[in-house]
Amino acid sequence: MALELPHLLPYKLVKGQTLVAQAARAELASSSSVILKSNFINNNYINYCNNNNNNERRLVVRRDWETMASSPSHSRNNNDIRTINHLRHVDSMATMPSGAGKIPRLNAVILGEALATEENDLVFPTDEFSQQAHVPSPQKYLEMYKRSIEDPAGFWSEIASQFYWKQKWDDSVYSENLDVSKGRVNIEWFKGGITNICYNCLDKNVEAGLGDKIALYWEGNDTGFDDSLTYSQLLHKVCQLANYLKDMGVQKGDAVVIYLPMLLELPITMLACARIGAVHSVVFAGFSAESLSQRIIDCKPKVVITCNAVKRGPKIIHLKDIVDAALVESAKTGVPIDTCLVYENQLAMKRDITKWQDGRDIWWQDVIPKYPTECAVEWVDAEDPLFLLYTSGSTGKPKGVLHTTGGYMVYTATTFKYAFDYKPSDVYWCTADCGWITGHSYVTYGPLLNGASCIVFEGAPNYPDSGRCWDIVDKYKYVTRYSRKSLRILGSVGEPINPSAWRWFYNVVGDSRCPISDTWWQTETGGFMITPLPGAWPQKPGSATFPFFGVKPVIVDEKGVEIEGECSGYLCVKGSWPGAFRTLYGDHERYETTYFKPFTGYYFTGDGCSRQVIIITVYQDKDGYHWLTGRVDDVINVSGHRIGTAEVESALVSHPKCAEAAVVGIEHEVKGQAIYAFVTLVEGEPYSEELRKSLILSVRKQIGAFAAPERIHWAPGLPKTRSGKIMRRILRKIASGQLDELGDTSTLADPNVVEQLISLSNC
Repeated sequence: MALELPHLLPYKLVKGQTLVAQAARAELASSSSVILKSNFINNNYINYCNNNNNNERRLVVRRDWETMASSPSHSRNNNDIRTINHLRHVDSMATMPSGAGKIPRLNAVILGEALATEENDLVFPTDEFSQQAHVPSPQKYLEMYKRSIEDPAGFWSEIASQFYWKQKWDDSVYSENLDVSKGRVNIEWFKGGITNICYNCLDKNVEAGLGDKIALYWEGNDTGFDDSLTYSQLLHKVCQLANYLKDMGVQKGDAVVIYLPMLLELPITMLACARIGAVHSVVFAGFSAESLSQRIIDCKPKVVITCNAVKRGPKIIHLKDIVDAALVESAKTGVPIDTCLVYENQLAMKRDITKWQDGRDIWWQDVIPKYPTECAVEWVDAEDPLFLLYTSGSTGKPKGVLHTTGGYMVYTATTFKYAFDYKPSDVYWCTADCGWITGHSYVTYGPLLNGASCIVFEGAPNYPDSGRCWDIVDKYKYVTRYSRKSLRILGSVGEPINPSAWRWFYNVVGDSRCPISDTWWQTETGGFMITPLPGAWPQKPGSATFPFFGVKPVIVDEKGVEIEGECSGYLCVKGSWPGAFRTLYGDHERYETTYFKPFTGYYFTGDGCSRQVIIITVYQDKDGYHWLTGRVDDVINVSGHRIGTAEVESALVSHPKCAEAAVVGIEHEVKGQAIYAFVTLVEGEPYSEELRKSLILSVRKQIGAFAAPERIHWAPGLPKTRSGKIMRRILRKIASGQLDELGDTSTLADPNVVEQLISLSNC
């Protein structure tokens, strides 16, 4: 079984507890392989307890570990490395509360001592894993990567030919211009090729004999509620919805907004849109009515598809009410919606108490089952749009990232296959929501294009208890309860994972044997850009390692000059790749300004990166291991959610008692980053806890709960230059408590503001 977990909550221990981590209690069954992918791992290992009085053992282990760790990496064999990793474990078993059974208990002191000296350790894949991997060695990776860079047309043509094309692409596999000084930025892959991604996901697999294979497993919010669809059943349901959409006048190129939770109807709707050439825009069903209306106004959909309500843990969220409010706002701006298809989610709410607008609202269950289970495919050009996905930018307006069909299809399928070392026997689970790019690429399209069986999870990882995810993994195993031998690959996505947390993930969850796909990519890239290939390279904890095939990452200085060797700087990409987004919907100028003007001739990622060159036996990659150091623009990454500072500031300033606001990101041991807001109130308004809560609620209502500030810092004024520019650098230092690193404040219009802010730090 393959398992991807981007949004699990952390499990931490405090001194005196015998419970190590409920995540670790999963000793998953061993009949098939699991891939675990997560962005929640950072700092999960924090505060482990030392209950076993193992000081003597700890000293021996530390001494033995240091002896091996200090030896040259090229002189160690795989057994040495595995021995080093196993030294972090205590092999005793402890009885867990609540009937959780027995699990290995990790000794905190041994782990902590090892982590303190292991920063440069390399973790090698096992021989057994490498022998069966798609890319089994550094030599094979370098051979494939070299060809993908030197002959991208030939490399990607061979891969693309594995998919169904009604008509092959033009002689030129790709064309590109990333240099704004040479004209309009333009990227095209497989132009002239006629295909359909839904056909390649479903029909092609059914025709290949996979019709009876499970395509999607569904696990509901509450335990005991599940469902599944074979490839044939999924195809039939997709065709029924596609026929309905055509009856509603949806044509090729029209937009459809999807505001659904993680029900099976969500991927069904995405695929139905793709089948008829419509452009789907999934909006995360946690966004507010205002955020939803902004997206509806921007893309002007023919139909909005939602459900009446959803359960999130013990809470019921009335999604239809949110949609109703959003449609009122969109109508005011001249974007009325005539059709709203509503799925009756009976596990959350019955239809008789759902608010309704006759003539516009239609129950899914009343119409869709009546339609034929066959629907003709709308064949589209490779460069025809597939979907819009809105992501936060440094300005208040969300950016409509547009991905096209052919290149995205080829790239997503290929990254899924190699980054997860996918095998047909795997059952794959990605807990990401389809409201984000991970759900598009690695819940829906990537797995289905490879004929995989994928789990769709509606619930929360800590409901009804913290062992929910491991219960689900165990459910799809059928052998010994709680045997982690079924885990084959682990992973991490959403934000950089620190080395110590990486090792916790590797040792506790992966039993010191499962490779970790610690990937770096973006909504804009469509798929993984820098990622380990399990079985190919030894891994360096915390590093995203090496570029995927066809990707040419470069690190540049502030002047845009490429830096060679070991360095730190701005991460850019030279040249295009098939999965690259083509534009920002309706705003190509912003597309060029944001991504291609900062460093002429390159795609600017907005991320910082450092590179470390390591010699591994006879192999040395001049590009080295890549380490992502975080955003360098005004975007904050909170638990994998990219949130524009301007968007939060606008929500705060909309409060009648807020005169001005400035938002910065601060480090957070669980979320990666958290939102820290400096707020200036209108004259005469006193500071109060009630007002603080009201400001936070304003953000929750306008954007969503995930964007709520972690801290409101009262500000009599903000540090501004004489030209009126807010000095966010100073605000970041104050927010993080780095008061001795404020730097030069002489350019401020009122330097006294800084002292006032510092004096209010604890208010």
